Amino acid sequence: QVQLVESGGGLVQAGGSLRLSCAASGRTVGMNAMGWFRQAPGKERDFVAGITLNGGNTWYADSVKGRFTISRDNAKNTVDLQMNSLKSEDTAVYYCAARIIPQRIFGSWGQGTQVTVSS
Repeated sequence: QVQLVESGGGLVQAGGSLRLSCAASGRTVGMNAMGWFRQAPGKERDFVAGITLNGGNTWYADSVKGRFTISRDNAKNTVDLQMNSLKSEDTAVYYCAARIIPQRIFGSWGQGTQVTVSS
């Protein structure tokens, strides 16, 4: 079992930046990708960004391309999400997720961290 703990959320003005971090612990040896999702009030949880742990391939939701950057540190089992040019529509609870072999989806989740962007 993998445990994921997010940090770095908070309140920021539109146009500002925040950096989220996620630390993984437990049975991390089987992880092959990590990612970020978000859920706004009354909406479904949506994919934001993902990164493979071998090779560092990244992919993003269209809504955040060019503004958000995902990165990982395999030695520390951490993944970060740098969020720039934040908009009010980025307001949501952000969840860290892990994909563990042989699963083909993100199946392990953190508890979430609130990001609020004021306009």
